[in-house]
Amino acid sequence: MNTFKIKKGDTVRIISGKDKGKTGKVLRCFFTRDRVSIEGINIYKKHVRPKKQNEKGQIVEVARPLHISNVQIVCPSCGANSRIAIQRDKNSRSRACKKCNATF
Repeated sequence: MNTFKIKKGDTVRIISGKDKGKTGKVLRCFFTRDRVSIEGINIYKKHVRPKKQNEKGQIVEVARPLHISNVQIVCPSCGANSRIAIQRDKNSRSRACKKCNATF
């Protein structure tokens, strides 16, 4: 199982693809596929067949997950997208911004 430096609830910026430059909050991480689902990003339309006899078919908007390499975390303190450093103390482990060294 892979480990991500990006966690659920983090704010990330898209660095490549059709939504490049947009920011959003991580809703879910898919560790086995190296993907993250982001709120309001990578929205596609899916045609759904009617399930019951009197129901109509419809078009539903679905958010598809993005690959982890296409997103970069936005630092909460400096507001810039940056890489993440892992700082280890004796019994704890925390994430830090590589630009401003703020932990989060």
